[in-house]
Amino acid sequence: GEGTGLGLSMIYGFVRQSGGQVRVDTEEGVGTTMHLYLPRYSQDVAERMAGVSCNSENSIGHGEVALVIDDEPIVRMLVSEVLEELGCRVVEACDAPSGLDILGSDVPITLLITDIGLPDGMNGRDVARAARLLHPDLKIVFITGYAESAVSCGESLDAGVSILIKPFDMDDLADHIRSVLAST
Repeated sequence: GEGTGLGLSMIYGFVRQSGGQVRVDTEEGVGTTMHLYLPRYSQDVAERMAGVSCNSENSIGHGEVALVIDDEPIVRMLVSEVLEELGCRVVEACDAPSGLDILGSDVPITLLITDIGLPDGMNGRDVARAARLLHPDLKIVFITGYAESAVSCGESLDAGVSILIKPFDMDDLADHIRSVLAST
């Protein structure tokens, strides 16, 4: 078929991180059905969280603008949500050409988070190379389901470039982003 199958691992990771479960029913000749069980909404939780500020100690607070490039809408949404909770402004793109258009615009991008496997002929490494020509100090995070050695092609990564392997939980992503933005 098509795709890498990483969408399933991301969904599974999200469901498990949310305290849910996944049940898979497969029957030869019929197909496979996925059942996603998520925790029920609790008003008590909402009331407890009402007093928590979004710009608490989790906030980076430096006004960073992050560009998220991924062809999977759920991945873009989850990554963007984490970035926004950290106090970043977020711009999203679903493919390399859209991302490059944004990088070439007036938007002051300070962080690029991109998948390696992108549609339309360019991959995340290509986008990062082009981005660095426009913004030499741009911090870059590759998110990918491939092994780190496959992403780096056996070469050491440039300064300000890092890799986060899928599936990852949102706390790991937030910690990784904090670390990247704190580095000089």
